[in-house]
Amino acid sequence: MNKMYAVIYPLVWLFMRIFHPWRVIGAENIPEGAAVICGNHTTAGDPLYVVCALGRRRQIHVMAKEEIMRWPVIGWILKKAGIFGVKRGTADIGAVKEALRVLKADERLLVFPEGTRVREGETSEAHTGAAMFATRTGAPLVPVYITPQKRIFRKTTVVFGQPFYPQFAGRKPSSEELQRIADDLMDRIRALADLAK
Repeated sequence: MNKMYAVIYPLVWLFMRIFHPWRVIGAENIPEGAAVICGNHTTAGDPLYVVCALGRRRQIHVMAKEEIMRWPVIGWILKKAGIFGVKRGTADIGAVKEALRVLKADERLLVFPEGTRVREGETSEAHTGAAMFATRTGAPLVPVYITPQKRIFRKTTVVFGQPFYPQFAGRKPSSEELQRIADDLMDRIRALADLAK
């Protein structure tokens, strides 16, 4: 396990357990080894809920917006803990290479396919990054739903869905197939909302 991740995880866990507790549904769906874990994104704290729901033993790398990584001290700590930035709105080759490296090393990657926070009731087109990472590495996609309504001291539900391997024709998927996979992924994420009730 990444040493910095091991150091900061108990602190994050304790803070979240006290102020933002969670409950987990579908933990048995979390695969061992490489996986692209993909969730809906309504608040800045969503990555923390997923990290805590996975547990200390299941370390995960998080793809976060580049701006966070520039924060003094915090950005350095996050980088050391396995979190890396992506420049949104551009073809960030460095971030793509890092995501592929993580998966090829048989480790987990957390991605929010919508690319930004989307408020409850709003919809946003899914980006194809997660689909591309999965098809290039053979890692499964794992949909996860985090309840949008978050209140201090009240439990937020994190639902892990069944992992699946995207299907496509030929040696590599076309841009249309990647978009179809991404849309299917978002449909699977939203469908988990019923289990969170």
